[in-house]
Amino acid sequence: MRILIAEDERSLNNLIAKKLTAEGYGVDCCFDGEEAIHILSYTDYDAVILDIMMPKADGYEVLKCLRKTGKKTPVIFLTAKDAISDRVKGLDSGANDYIIKPFSFEELMARLRAVTRTSFGMAENTITVADLVLDCAAQKVSRAGQDIILSGKEYAILEYLMRNSGIIVSRRKIEDHIWNFNYEGGTNVVDVYISFLRRKIDDGHDIKLIHTVRGRGYVIMEGKPR
Repeated sequence: MRILIAEDERSLNNLIAKKLTAEGYGVDCCFDGEEAIHILSYTDYDAVILDIMMPKADGYEVLKCLRKTGKKTPVIFLTAKDAISDRVKGLDSGANDYIIKPFSFEELMARLRAVTRTSFGMAENTITVADLVLDCAAQKVSRAGQDIILSGKEYAILEYLMRNSGIIVSRRKIEDHIWNFNYEGGTNVVDVYISFLRRKIDDGHDIKLIHTVRGRGYVIMEGKPR
């Protein structure tokens, strides 16, 4: 998934970005509210981690502008404002969650999984397609009870496909959700990773789950797409 971090404290911003990247997320960073508003106007994210007290525009203004566009992107306020009235204001303004600094990274990850799980209409952290099971919390994958070892990018692409099970996703959409603005890969990088996934997910199984839809992209599902 692709996450935007809007936090003016650069050391904290960089730390969160580093940890999320290590967990396989595509991450973009900005350091003031005006920049956050600009980025969110033309880029879709799976979630936003948003500070409230930022220069140029505060987190409330950023969230207001985001919701005005009709986007339902999950937003987690990450802030030092710890009064009950601040929490109520933050949640009532349209945020999906509210975390007070200092915070535990493990808690941030759990809450991030929770808000994105809700946005994808999932009731739990496990996604299943036929006999393929992906555990979002443990970041483990198995098929027919056998564990499958994936690289970070392979896991991220598989998770995105499984969250959109039965829906054809284009190469461009996969790139946009897995890599950040700094990505400078080749034009066929998605095809390469899909081929890696096919070897690990489908080889040795009669039923193939990862399908190419010519001219449109890829889909993961049991049975062939129409």
